[in-house]
Amino acid sequence: MTQNESKNSKLALFLPFRCIVFLLVFLIGALIVDKKVGEINNWWSIVASAVNIVTILLIVLVAKKHGKTYREQLNLKKGLDTPKRTIILVILFCAVGMSGMYAAGLICYGSVMPKAALDVVAPIPLAIAVINLIVLPATVSFAEDGLYLGLGVNSFKNKYAAIFIPAFFYALQHCFIPTMFDAKYMLYRLLSFLPLTVIFCRNYQKNKNPLPIMIAHAILDFATGMMILLTSASSELYEKWGSMI
Repeated sequence: MTQNESKNSKLALFLPFRCIVFLLVFLIGALIVDKKVGEINNWWSIVASAVNIVTILLIVLVAKKHGKTYREQLNLKKGLDTPKRTIILVILFCAVGMSGMYAAGLICYGSVMPKAALDVVAPIPLAIAVINLIVLPATVSFAEDGLYLGLGVNSFKNKYAAIFIPAFFYALQHCFIPTMFDAKYMLYRLLSFLPLTVIFCRNYQKNKNPLPIMIAHAILDFATGMMILLTSASSELYEKWGSMI
């Protein structure tokens, strides 16, 4: 193994980072406020935004240590694809992302929109929901795609390992945002995102163009942030959605 290959292989050690951090944050947070973990799950999007910022800083430091910038580590540059193809890929990725969540709900709960999906958009204080509508989608792509694509996919020489190992951890982190110690729920969260993360990693491995992935990713999280904003603005709406499930 060459020195560069050895350095790249060590980057894969960062893949479980977000899973561990999310788990610790919710466990420690619940202990601090003297509540059960499940009682603070509505704060998951705020936690995610904070961890996104930490993750971005981590990637910047790791890239710098390897003599690269963040952009170079992720291969984030202009002109890698045509606008038309980028738009098509963004639409495709968004469709796969939504379909994966519906399919996972059907498999795990017998419903395309189970209560577990509603829990993800539980209300938070309105002012915070407004701020997070901007912060969450603005940071999520740079954090997650920087980690699982830039550090993950690029750290494996074997083409199959480069796809499936980062994709697994990419999906697995969602089992802990929000954290709930329920096997069915965790399987639901894993299956919701695994098809999309595999496609993300395969597309990035083949084309080394993260831009369509990052745009689609931001759109999906903006939609989630918007749903949280709506339920935060109207508790009646959240209760109405709950009665329909």
